[in-house]
Amino acid sequence: MPPIFQVEGDPSSQQQSLVMTTNRGNFSRLRLGPEGIYEVYTWFPNHREWKLSWSVNDSCFWSRSCKSYSFCSEYTRPLCNCIEGFNQKLDNGWTGCTRGTNMSCSQDRFTTLHNMKLPNDRHDHEMWSGGLQIQVCEKYCLADCHCTAYAFMESRKGQGICVNWSGELEDMRNYTFGGHDLHVRIAAMDHGRTKNRNKIIGFSIGVSILLLLSFIIFRLWKRKQKQSIAIPNPGKSTTFIAFIYYICQDSIMKVVISSKRRTIGDIKTEDLELQLMDFEAIANSTNNFSNTNKLGKGGFGIVYKGTLLGGKEIAVKKLSKTSSQGTDEFENEVGLIARLQHINLVQLLGCCADKGEKLLIYEYLENLSLDSHLFDKSRRVKLNWQLRVDIANGVAKGLLYLHQDSRFRIIHRDLKVSNVLLDKNMIPKISDFGMARIFGRDETEVKTRKVVGTYGYMSPEYAMNGIFSVKSDVFSYGILLLEIISGKRSTGFYNSYGGLSLHGWVWRNWKEGKTLDIIDPIIIDSTSSSSTFKTHEASRYIHIGLLCVQDRAEDRPEMSSVTVMLGSETTTLPEPKQPAFCVGKGPLEPELSKQGDDEWTVNQITRSVIDAR
Repeated sequence: MPPIFQVEGDPSSQQQSLVMTTNRGNFSRLRLGPEGIYEVYTWFPNHREWKLSWSVNDSCFWSRSCKSYSFCSEYTRPLCNCIEGFNQKLDNGWTGCTRGTNMSCSQDRFTTLHNMKLPNDRHDHEMWSGGLQIQVCEKYCLADCHCTAYAFMESRKGQGICVNWSGELEDMRNYTFGGHDLHVRIAAMDHGRTKNRNKIIGFSIGVSILLLLSFIIFRLWKRKQKQSIAIPNPGKSTTFIAFIYYICQDSIMKVVISSKRRTIGDIKTEDLELQLMDFEAIANSTNNFSNTNKLGKGGFGIVYKGTLLGGKEIAVKKLSKTSSQGTDEFENEVGLIARLQHINLVQLLGCCADKGEKLLIYEYLENLSLDSHLFDKSRRVKLNWQLRVDIANGVAKGLLYLHQDSRFRIIHRDLKVSNVLLDKNMIPKISDFGMARIFGRDETEVKTRKVVGTYGYMSPEYAMNGIFSVKSDVFSYGILLLEIISGKRSTGFYNSYGGLSLHGWVWRNWKEGKTLDIIDPIIIDSTSSSSTFKTHEASRYIHIGLLCVQDRAEDRPEMSSVTVMLGSETTTLPEPKQPAFCVGKGPLEPELSKQGDDEWTVNQITRSVIDAR
């Protein structure tokens, strides 16, 4: 029931009690229905009807489930809401909220929550005194650096009562009417930020409508002018529209991302655990994007390690302003990966589009990317044969999930060793879905004029004709598998091996029966891997890799077949055909070879072709 509490008893005595009263000015009645549900109805004179105001069957009856610094509201989705100045904890499911900015004691402010069920009393600190005003309660709480919130109440004798809380606030809910005002302590810089954000969103919507109307008017005007002999120069109108978009692009981006959170296609996404995060909180977590927090750099931008106030570690991808991975790719990754849940896919925790920056916030993976181990002389020793087998199988399972087992059929289009991350247990996770595409279940291939990806991993039909399908990802996986086995980098391989590509070099040695020449010598020589290494198993994995990189897409197996072949030694493997781009320079090599074959994880840069990222 939406309660109003009053204090009874002498303030100077130890015998006092809180008494729940009815709402002043409104008649209420209780009803116990035949189903055993206890309900409270309130009389509204203006409407001359009884309206349900509370029920034990309402969604917020167990408001304690909203956890710390959050409250339940029956009229919002999701039900749990963070208090102003607090952000949702980045854990699986709803685990409460944490402060956006640490308190500074005397400089703090208070945000007011109206019609509230007050927090539980585990941390109550109550001061009973007659004649108090609400301003006195505020000063009293502000003077105590441990005070997190206060409420002001009146006794039946008209005496003012202050109730203070000195710990995490829990078990709160919001009522339509009734309840109490709760004043929560927050950092001064967080005060009013929610209101400002709502103003920005409102402004953004207005600007978006203005842009749309301007575009429609411009198109109608241009069509009309085509019918006349003299066509005026529309340059000024075009420039004006471009200028408006330029100055408002941050606000427009926020609206776009918010809409992405609400719906992807025809799927409602209120249940997505994806958070729109505050730029200042992310900047603080990375020490203002300090070089000491830098994890890696690529054509898309820079990845930083961050630590939130609660101690949770995150990885922040800060997209480069000069990168062509712009709004579409940013929205694409936000919309896609938020819906994907698999042990071999990286988890996206949140995003941010503010101050001209586009940020993606991921789970932090302690062992960074696969290439930082595979191509590093000191780290690669730890990659024994069994660990490489586990990584190859994990990536295959993640790719199979994208192609077949997820709600959508997804083509990654940029699978490579630097996009495979490793957690603390060396479990591989596919990352970077900015270039991914959703396929219909009845679609087999798509042709595009915008070819994206990294040379050395791109299938021939995609690189030459812009045709991609699930078999394009299979080709990329085959290259990755051969890299894992050989310990050699695919990009720029021809510079060291007389014009042969990596898969061309593997093909030649395999045909000549020189299997051991293909395998990374560290695997064979290392005593730590001698007990797990099996020559026949390595030969089988090379065979599977060659099946994946065959020239014709229809000759390559699907990932469902690849996972079966990897996991079974009894499955008969067909003979592979000669791979694509096997001998000599590929069509894109002259342009790339002038720039080198470096990759960022060893202080180098990966070059992507046709449309750089």
